[in-house]
Amino acid sequence: MLKLDKVSAGYGHLRVLHQIDLEVRGGEFVCVIGPNGAGKTTLLRAICRMLPLAAGTLSFLGEAIGGLDPTAIVGRGIAMVPEGRRVFGPLTVRENLLMGAYVRRGRSKAAAVHDDLAKLYATFPVLKKRELQAAGLLSGGEQQMLAIARALMSRPKLLLLDEPSMGLAPLIVRDIFRVLNELRGQTTILLVEQNARIALQSADRGYVLERGRVVAQGSRDELLADDAIFNTYMGAAPAAAN
Repeated sequence: MLKLDKVSAGYGHLRVLHQIDLEVRGGEFVCVIGPNGAGKTTLLRAICRMLPLAAGTLSFLGEAIGGLDPTAIVGRGIAMVPEGRRVFGPLTVRENLLMGAYVRRGRSKAAAVHDDLAKLYATFPVLKKRELQAAGLLSGGEQQMLAIARALMSRPKLLLLDEPSMGLAPLIVRDIFRVLNELRGQTTILLVEQNARIALQSADRGYVLERGRVVAQGSRDELLADDAIFNTYMGAAPAAAN
């Protein structure tokens, strides 16, 4: 579905990503883990075309998308939940959700947008309760749920998430990842996350990013069984099997 081939990107003359090879197949839940400054957010911004590619090729569903702008990327079926949630604070919850469906404008699509709104309210009941409340008044966890629901309103084929656990209490993080696991089968997911434990427990496969380079990749079980990765990102060696 998504393929990066020797992709390099950064900010002006500052190169952050170096020769990234990464693939996400349809229906997968793939995570990218790594320390602060590894280039995880830059990776998602490059995929969404918020940053120019310095080198390499980027393709989605077999077509090159490296030359598209961010609006066209959403139209192709890629939506991102940004770091820090970035909800529209003065707008209501409902207005934020409808903003997520801006690529689905037109009378012919109004009924489907209304149906999707109802489905997301069922998935996130707290958003229904806060429907007419300004998004800026929501708690951090509620804003994260709103940011995910807003992205889903575009009916993405690929959902990108940037550090959804950031700044949230453990119970709220578990709720967020419960919802993400429930989305399996509905959309493909690429997650970048510093909380390596919960990311790997949820994902099918993972990549480890350090200093802008992929230093390891494998299935969830392979990465969890790797002592070096476990020690670095989860603080202790995995217990030996009985």
